[in-house]
Amino acid sequence: MSKKITRYQHYIDGQWGDAADGATLTTINPANEEVWAEVPAASEADVNRAVAAAKTALHEGPWATMTATARGKLLRRLGDLIIEQAHHLGDIETIDSGKLLKETRGQTGYVSDYYYYFAGLADKIEGATLPIDKPDMHVFTARAPIGVVAAVVPWNAQMFLTATKLGPALAAGNTVVLKASEDAPAPMFEFAKIVDQAGFPPGVINVITGYGEPCGRALTGHQDVARVAFTGGPETASKVIHNTSNNYAVVSLELGGKSPIVVFDDADIEGAVNGIIAGNFGAAGQSCVAGSRVFIQHGIYDRIVDALVRRAQRIRIGDPRQEDTEMGPLATKAQVDRIIAAVGKSQIQGAELLHGGKQPEQFDKGYYFEPTILSCPNQDIETVRNEMFGPVLSALKFRDEDQGITMANNTRFGLGAGIFTENLARAHRVSAKIRAGIIWINTYRAVSPIAPFGGFGHSGFGREAGIEAVLDYTRTKTVWISTSSAPMANPFVMR
Repeated sequence: MSKKITRYQHYIDGQWGDAADGATLTTINPANEEVWAEVPAASEADVNRAVAAAKTALHEGPWATMTATARGKLLRRLGDLIIEQAHHLGDIETIDSGKLLKETRGQTGYVSDYYYYFAGLADKIEGATLPIDKPDMHVFTARAPIGVVAAVVPWNAQMFLTATKLGPALAAGNTVVLKASEDAPAPMFEFAKIVDQAGFPPGVINVITGYGEPCGRALTGHQDVARVAFTGGPETASKVIHNTSNNYAVVSLELGGKSPIVVFDDADIEGAVNGIIAGNFGAAGQSCVAGSRVFIQHGIYDRIVDALVRRAQRIRIGDPRQEDTEMGPLATKAQVDRIIAAVGKSQIQGAELLHGGKQPEQFDKGYYFEPTILSCPNQDIETVRNEMFGPVLSALKFRDEDQGITMANNTRFGLGAGIFTENLARAHRVSAKIRAGIIWINTYRAVSPIAPFGGFGHSGFGREAGIEAVLDYTRTKTVWISTSSAPMANPFVMR
């Protein structure tokens, strides 16, 4: 007897429907490798329909005339519903992606704070009156919605990354076509049900999924898309940039990283070890800010590494739906295969495997992988150079502060960085010199709707969260009003 498959549909213009050509894709539970859901795979026709719905909603109907305060109330309603259904959303995300249930439920509940934050900003988007240098002129600026937004989110933190895009876009009055990842997209369709329940007018939020070709290409290059907010990998981002050469859409990119954690010899050992564990083995290392390059000052290197190995040995790997599980599976088999190859190559290059490096033997099925620690002689090692997106930590020694900074900056990425030191002056010096968009000192992986999030270099550009995020979804209008009682002068008479 075959198991029941959950079937989802696209959410376009307030209606549910299959792909125009009937194409589908399946999604696999990474804990047991079983197909559990089927979703439509968008064609170019589906993308065109979603963008058309968003464009119509932008210019016509209730959303076009809705006050900013009313938009804020809808966003707040969305946040309320997410809290009410956080357990259900967390369950679906865990089944679909393998993330720990206690993590998905907690993160989903916190996501509501992002919608509340942006709800409060909706009617705080202000213009200005300009002290213009011409007589009899009243000149002011106003901020208008930028247009239809294409929001492209990955599977690994989809509720959070949707909120950082959808929240400011809607607060500013835009409409959105949200493309879920082709991997683990089910939570986005459950989220679409909440959008529908919240009462957003048809076409304001549309949710689709599909492969990069044709769905991603057609969406990001669509002539009616004015803004693209993308989170994913650098290779796909290059295609997005190419696509937007057709529509001149404003683009923001959050592309992950290879974040350093720098531990000085005056650091609190327990705090540093906890930070490194959180930065590498939380979410099974499937985090864009994973602190997978760990630089430890030579005097405490052995002490820190020994502590990390002991902690890694005690991590409970298992069913992500069980409360006592500390690390679940990776999301796809392709990730497991890629990490196995990278760890093997790193050992050939001279890295010493201290723990892990393979799939645990106790599981017959599932994309599980052991927490892995490598001691690396230099930064030319495969696991040091490239983002693993899995539970793989590369540890290296550094001599002094200058060398630690140099090593930390020796990467094409620049999203996050961690610094562990009890010396406040050093914390300020080092944080000023490390090239990364987010610096955590004596902590790691903390986020807030109030704090901007984004990177340097190959980690992308643009910022999500914070007040400025809303302004990034607007365009400034300048309005000139003649206050003179005389008619406008003859333009062919020069005075």
